[in-house]
Amino acid sequence: MASAFVSNLSVWQLRRWVVAAVVAALAFVVVAIPTDLIPNPFFDRVIPPTWWSHAALIISSALTGFLVATYVASPLAGTGTTNKSGVAASVLAFFAVGCPVCNKLVLLALGTSGAMTFFEPLQPLLAILSLGLLLWALLRRVSQENACRVSVPAV
Repeated sequence: MASAFVSNLSVWQLRRWVVAAVVAALAFVVVAIPTDLIPNPFFDRVIPPTWWSHAALIISSALTGFLVATYVASPLAGTGTTNKSGVAASVLAFFAVGCPVCNKLVLLALGTSGAMTFFEPLQPLLAILSLGLLLWALLRRVSQENACRVSVPAV
């Protein structure tokens, strides 16, 4: 599987690499601004970020970019169904790196003390789950690209 992954990445066209880079940058900004990992005047963070938050965000953003790029001029046959694990993993990354008491959904569900007692200790697990799902989806998509070739018109 690893050799198929590397060999399939080596034949990617330039536009796939550009899409991967642009989507990774967008994913980083879209998560980093509201979680205040990039300081900004619109959002504030009550609890400082953990030591692993930036690394988890960078890795999840890169994996998201690569995953989205697999859909650009993909030789995989379209079945009409999509795998939603990438979307779920990106949402998990948002919850993993966010401030536990700044997230309105968590506060409504658990309250301030519940967010600190129950949600904050789960955040590293959410980060690991997010990265695992993104990596699994990416490996699955890329390693299957040469399994069944479908002609794609050159653009």
